[in-house]
Amino acid sequence: MKNIPVVIFCGGQGTRMKEETEFKPKPMVLVGGKPILWHIMKIYAHFGFNNFIIALGYKGDYIKEYFINEEFFTHDLTIDLYTGKKVVHRNSRKRHDKFNITFADTGQETLTGERLLRLKKYIKTDTFMVTYGDGVGNVDIKKLLEFYEKRKVIGVITGVHPKSKWGLVVSDKNNMVKRFQQKPKLNQYVNGGFMVFNNKIFNYLKPKEMIEVGLNRLIQDKQLAVYIHDDFWSAMDTYQDMEELNEQWKNDPKWKIWH
Repeated sequence: MKNIPVVIFCGGQGTRMKEETEFKPKPMVLVGGKPILWHIMKIYAHFGFNNFIIALGYKGDYIKEYFINEEFFTHDLTIDLYTGKKVVHRNSRKRHDKFNITFADTGQETLTGERLLRLKKYIKTDTFMVTYGDGVGNVDIKKLLEFYEKRKVIGVITGVHPKSKWGLVVSDKNNMVKRFQQKPKLNQYVNGGFMVFNNKIFNYLKPKEMIEVGLNRLIQDKQLAVYIHDDFWSAMDTYQDMEELNEQWKNDPKWKIWH
């Protein structure tokens, strides 16, 4: 089970946080000095899943360059500009992440369903996982996979509680305002990513479609289950979300389940 690959969608343009994504893809927006993509990968790697397939699109070269040059940024470096020879002075105290990454260009404007279809040639296992490049949570990946195996369905999504984008007004029976509740967690569930699929999912996907269209086809065949995660989850959709995640990283990063 440890060889199960993890597909991460990293191709969108992140138009709702142009302050950051004008120059970089949203998965590379920093939280605590590291791209949110790195945080997502650390969650999976904590459970032993470190084979990643990154679905690139908008500014995909930025993501490639970050990981290709990570060694040069992490350690001291000597360069002979005439010969081009580079010598990295590895500092044994600085650890490298054990990530095995396949970078796949899935197109600039491609929708998520087709992005996944384009990755089929890289997925050699019956089971694989999929998530989005902008959401973190303290999801127990081991329990998620156990749930998937017990249900014997083609797909499992993780249901999480979203936060309201607005502050709610709480009033009494006389319509007197008791308080404002800032961005409360809602009782409903949304798909928070952290999905598991059998490779039969490819029979349900078509070009020029979002992955949700394929998920609806699974629903019709009673082949989609939801793993409920009532604990921490957060997505980075706006600049304010980024600021909040950075503040949480300083004080109480609940998604930091690795050591």
